[in-house]
Amino acid sequence: MPSTKGERYFVGDLQGCLDEFRQLLDTMTFDPAKDKVYLCGDLVARGPKSLETLRFVRSLGKAAKPVLGNHDLHLIATHFGIRKAKPSDKLDALLNAPDADELIDWLRHQPLMRVIKKQVALTHAGIYPGWSVKQAKALAKEAQAILRSDQCHQYMTNMYDNQPDIWQDTLKGYERFRFIINSFSRMRFCQSNGALEFATKCAPNRPEAKSLTPWFESPHPDWQRYTLVFGHWASLMGNTNRQEIVALDTGCVWGNQLTAWRLSDNQIFSVGAKAANKS
Repeated sequence: MPSTKGERYFVGDLQGCLDEFRQLLDTMTFDPAKDKVYLCGDLVARGPKSLETLRFVRSLGKAAKPVLGNHDLHLIATHFGIRKAKPSDKLDALLNAPDADELIDWLRHQPLMRVIKKQVALTHAGIYPGWSVKQAKALAKEAQAILRSDQCHQYMTNMYDNQPDIWQDTLKGYERFRFIINSFSRMRFCQSNGALEFATKCAPNRPEAKSLTPWFESPHPDWQRYTLVFGHWASLMGNTNRQEIVALDTGCVWGNQLTAWRLSDNQIFSVGAKAANKS
């Protein structure tokens, strides 16, 4: 039976699918007065209602606990004029909204990682296999401080690259920031030498992924004390074959489902995508 003290729900990538998110909250009987909803990042982009989604999540106040995903970071960079939005991003309404500055400033102050009750570690893409949870949390805070500072524009201008692809503690400056951002927001597979591989987005059982290892199959010993929750990898469709690794991006924006996980009893909730997302 659900706790009367308030539940903790974790929800996969919204990507502007506000109608499905509202329906999912109703399905879970979510109560913002006592419950918390943790969001796996990618609140915006490619779905029909990015502006409305950002406004709604922000309106939930302390009941909503998002982390930043690659599409959220892309929105911030686009707002700064560092990148250009593609028509498929469907971000024009958000970028031109009268409250765009306020919404995007709120977004860039969200963390890259959350650790809940020393039980659950939430990120968008995962945790780099060379990092403990403690180290990952410290590095996330390091990058977050930059994103929230007046150095944000400068560092985001130098953020878009795949190198370095292997972590070294001696990394500094833009390279260090870039690796941290790429690990938390873009990672899926690692190569045999531990290097991050960004080109392959398919499920691990596909032939094109034969020589690659999903990041969560090369775990750090410290991870055993946590449940790791992430989104980002829609082609997994929630399947990691590991109870302590919870994948929640089930491709709502691609016409599949929006999925949530409840911490107290491991229950999974899902709703189907609306017709607008099945093009």
